[in-house]
Amino acid sequence: MDLNTIKYLFLIAIAGFPFSAFAADQSNLKKVFVVERIAPVKIIKTGEGSYFADFGKDAFGTLELNYKSSKSETLVISLGEKLLNGKIDQKPGGSIRFAEVNLQVSPSQSVYILKLTADKRNTSGAAVLLPDSFGVVMPFRYVEIRNAGHAITASDLKQKAWFCHFDASQSDFSSSDTVLNKVWDLCKYSIKATSFTGLYIDGDRERIPYEADAYINQLGHYCTDREYGMAQNTIVYFMDHPTWPTEWLLHTALMMYQDYYYSGDIGLLRKYYGQLRNKTLIDLAREDGLISTTTGKVTEDLMRKLGFKDTKQRLKDIVDWPPGQKDTGWKLVNPEGERDGYEMVTINTVVNCFFYENMKIMAEVAKLLSQSSDQSYFEQMATKVKNAINQKLFDQQKGVYTDGEGSSHASLHANMMALAFGIVPEDHLRSVADFVKSRGMACSVYGSQYLLEGLYRSGEGQYALDLMRAISDRSWWNMIRVGSTITMEAWDMKYKPNSDWNHAWGAAPANIIPRQLWGIQPKTPGFATVRIHPQMGDLKFSTIKTPTILGSIKGEYRLNSTQLKSYSIELPPKMTGDLILDEASNKVITLNGQIIKAVGPVIRLNPGINNLEIKLKTH
Repeated sequence: MDLNTIKYLFLIAIAGFPFSAFAADQSNLKKVFVVERIAPVKIIKTGEGSYFADFGKDAFGTLELNYKSSKSETLVISLGEKLLNGKIDQKPGGSIRFAEVNLQVSPSQSVYILKLTADKRNTSGAAVLLPDSFGVVMPFRYVEIRNAGHAITASDLKQKAWFCHFDASQSDFSSSDTVLNKVWDLCKYSIKATSFTGLYIDGDRERIPYEADAYINQLGHYCTDREYGMAQNTIVYFMDHPTWPTEWLLHTALMMYQDYYYSGDIGLLRKYYGQLRNKTLIDLAREDGLISTTTGKVTEDLMRKLGFKDTKQRLKDIVDWPPGQKDTGWKLVNPEGERDGYEMVTINTVVNCFFYENMKIMAEVAKLLSQSSDQSYFEQMATKVKNAINQKLFDQQKGVYTDGEGSSHASLHANMMALAFGIVPEDHLRSVADFVKSRGMACSVYGSQYLLEGLYRSGEGQYALDLMRAISDRSWWNMIRVGSTITMEAWDMKYKPNSDWNHAWGAAPANIIPRQLWGIQPKTPGFATVRIHPQMGDLKFSTIKTPTILGSIKGEYRLNSTQLKSYSIELPPKMTGDLILDEASNKVITLNGQIIKAVGPVIRLNPGINNLEIKLKTH
């Protein structure tokens, strides 16, 4: 058994499968990892002995060829992700993939699995390694074959693609907006396609797990398949393999918190409570609760507590990526990078917004684990941090958050994070939301997760919807337009010249559509109670199917007229729900044919089908 397979068996054992069974029978890998042999959607003969095949979607794998030759031949086979003038782009730029292989064929063999050359960067060092038995895989959609002495048909070619088990039937979404539907399809497939290592990775360039990437991937996975093991495996991985960005570490608590609420499993919180406390960076807090990584408190001892093997390494605030042109050396279309001109100061607003969220989470976790003194401490810290952010990092005259203590610059990032984490007081909500809307999509595909969350949290669902279905070059539609079938690392190559075309951190709509547009989130751990707060904007209709550990939630929405809306929401057995309707006042609401009186905006839902009509009162 090769070393990489042993590592995989360890990860699978963490997920709850008995290690001894796998050690005895490696065929159990098939229960987690799946090979799909995908036929081309198109194959054309481009010349004598030359063929072009399109498999429809990018996937990680290699080519399987059925070819019966009457003599020894050398086929030249090209694989790629990107086209140029109808042919595979052999110099696609950045980290977009292209490979060419000379394949020796002979009369004694008819089935060939293309052996690819490993990329050293993503198959060594900190990269997640595949078992040797998998062979080398790369992402590709297109194949070109030259020098073929015999005819090749669609049945002779298969894209041998590796995935972790993914049940696409667990989720669905449709709406009256065709762009939004295509964005959903792109993002959902991105979750499946990037699953091939068994952990949430950053993309093909490095194949390294990063906490922020993993968090967006985790939420997307929960909303597209009824699967929790990969998120749990990735969380365990981060305990001993943290990464250097300050905010990335602060995503650890967010990952564990969502795992608990979606799976109902308290095990990781109980086991790693002490380590999780360290990863909140509580040791960096000053008297007013705010934290900084640049005041000398990041020591070798702290790095060791955080799980770093290289204790001389240091944390660095990231805000968003890539940074400005001066930091990258690239000639960027936007010289400020994806940070909206963020001023990196000692006390950083974005970092402290994440820290506040960590304190809130830890207070709840401490209560859950009966750590009463810790609970009081974290509750006090959360209050202290929130007050300090609002007193010291908010510009009262402009009505917006600055980038940090002593900064006069206000960025999208400082304000969208304050919105996303519920830091903004009610009397400043309008000015902050208006400022966020004035900046457009001035963040990366990663930052869009929090931009959209902040907009939905502040009641700006229409604007959030407009961003998701935008057709500018800073949009998900642009990823589709340029030819990618997996979400890209950046909005466009011009915004990050070394980007790849297979980054799940760009797939925020996979979770934003179910969790925010439809507003479906667990109110209690394990979805015993669901909270549904739809913000449909100007959609005329929408349907949703989203998985939970108790079964699927299904919904249908229709805007019948300006005076009548209807919802049909089906909850699985043993699940109740709170439906929050912003338009509940001055309306007649019927539930399953009976007029009901809503308690404020909240309507109680029961297991089974809940048919609602919301009609404007007439006098």
